[in-house]
This record gives sequence, structure tokens and C-alpha cells, in this order.
Amino acid sequence: MPKTVSVKGILSGVDRIIDANFNRAKEGLRVCEDVSRFILDDQALTSSYKSVRHQLTDAAVLLGLKGMVSSRDVAGDVGRPTTLSESKRDNVEDIFYANTQRVKESLRVLEEFAKLKSAALAERFKLLRYKVYELEKKAFQQL
Repeated sequence: MPKTVSVKGILSGVDRIIDANFNRAKEGLRVCEDVSRFILDDQALTSSYKSVRHQLTDAAVLLGLKGMVSSRDVAGDVGRPTTLSESKRDNVEDIFYANTQRVKESLRVLEEFAKLKSAALAERFKLLRYKVYELEKKAFQQL
């Protein structure tokens, strides 16, 4: 029998979703930024990834991200175990690809859940997602 979730539980769950996806997107952007910086030696691409990372933080702060950290439950997270595909990378392209996908997916989740709080913030996440699509194309042309 499915358990009943209270309004407080739903709100906490939304906070956890936003917190987890912010962290996931920011971590993935850092990996892409470091590939651009240390492997591709591309200053413009590196700067663009860094800019998106900072814009993400600015948008997330407006969602009340600092307060959402208190809803984090790492030990009790049912999706925490690593899958086999996350444990294996064959080359830099695999690392970059996995992380750029992680960023795009997380930005989409942030966009959707930001709609519960602010249409303008949801649009900011959407624009960041489109920017990442552009950066991904540029990076893959060099990889």
C-alpha cells in the first residue's frame, strides 16, 4: 500500500529535489569547465562554463537554496547507490559526455520545480540549459 505524504513532506521533497539537482548541475559544470581548461586549453569555453556555473548559483540562491540544505538527507536517500554505468569511464570523452548530460538533466529538473515558485526563475534555468547545449556542441567539436 502506498504511503500517504503530508504537505510538509511534499515541500521537503521539493526542497530536496532542488538541492540535489543544484548540486548535481554545479558538480557537472565544474567537470566540463576543467576539461575545457586543462585538456582543451580553451579559454573562451572555460570562461563560458564558469559563467554558467555562477549564473546557476545566482538563480538557485533566489530559490532559497541555503535553506534547502537543511532538508538534505544523504544517509536516507533511496537513490544514493551508484549504478554500474556511473562507475566506469573509458576516456575523457566519456567523462565529459556523462557530465554534460548530468548538467542538462539537472537544469531541466530545476526549471520544472522552479515553476512552483517563480516563472521568471524557471525561464532562467531554461536559458542556462540552452546555453549548455551550445557549449556541449563547441566542446565536442574539439574532443
